[in-house]
Amino acid sequence: MTPDAPGPEALRPPTGRRVTMRDVARTAGVSQPLVSIVFRNVPGASEETRAHVLAVAAKLGYRRDERARLLRQGRSRLLGVAFEPVQPFHGEILDALHTAAQERNYEVVLSAVTPHRAEDAALDALLRDRCEALVLLGSSLPQTRLEQIGASMPIVSVTRAFEDSVFDSVAIDDHRGAVLAVEHLFALGHRRIAYIDADREAGGARRRAGYQDAMLAAGLSDQMLIIREAASEIGGAAAVTRLLSQGPAPTAVMAFNDRCAVGVISQARLMGQRVPQNLSVVGFDDSEQASLPYLDLTTLAQDARQLARTAVELALRRLEIAAENSAVAGEHVTLPVRLIPRTSTALVPAGL
Repeated sequence: MTPDAPGPEALRPPTGRRVTMRDVARTAGVSQPLVSIVFRNVPGASEETRAHVLAVAAKLGYRRDERARLLRQGRSRLLGVAFEPVQPFHGEILDALHTAAQERNYEVVLSAVTPHRAEDAALDALLRDRCEALVLLGSSLPQTRLEQIGASMPIVSVTRAFEDSVFDSVAIDDHRGAVLAVEHLFALGHRRIAYIDADREAGGARRRAGYQDAMLAAGLSDQMLIIREAASEIGGAAAVTRLLSQGPAPTAVMAFNDRCAVGVISQARLMGQRVPQNLSVVGFDDSEQASLPYLDLTTLAQDARQLARTAVELALRRLEIAAENSAVAGEHVTLPVRLIPRTSTALVPAGL
């Protein structure tokens, strides 16, 4: 028997609360078990009834609670991501993570790390959401803490490389990137090349080592100049102020990341220096801001999509192996980096 068509009043969605399967059944004039049959797309309802129930559900704005359904099955199909919202490149990775996760029928849950919210608190929130695996962008947690969490669920560290048997990581070749930056500046005639080091950030130790190794290889050990500052515009501005206020000032600066390089360029210009005529600047990340016309920043490119896709693959690999009750060693992937030359670097000024 075909259900009677509901009147206009009946099709108004309930106010102030979520539309339930019971609401759909009552409005459609059918039983709740029949609505369940329709939503599960299993035999037991005529095509006419199926179309009627789906039309009523659409008009009421009904949405299936997929999370509750999955949790009843012992699954959530959620990937938790901890990140720092102040890092523009993390935003690009987040966008790519959503795409990579959706391709594998997973959703992403975000939890921010801020000056007033520690990374452990961000992870606790993801664990409460019953995420199946965690992806940590630029984590600063001790390795022992990551091992502790990784013993019970998949963890993937992104941009901070590890060598560990309990969890996985994916990062670009930070050491090689710094070497490429120094070699690029050296080829332009620069010898007084300074490095702004954010040593507590993911990749910091490897980038500093790459700078030092490249300077030594170029015979410039006596020209090494490392200033430690924050990986931010403020940090870059503070560093270049110190560099240009002492003698002899460098002719080129390699910044820890693009944010830091933005601060270097802005402050250098305020101090009367022209970029690149008086000072060449190299960043790191090739974030979206690097190609802005007023910066046109020479930088080292990380592939956000490849980082994200690899992170998702590593997390799901561990989930699949865990489902088989098998053990697996940590996998640590290093992705290539490439130099993107733009107009923030140029030949060293004559006489310097």
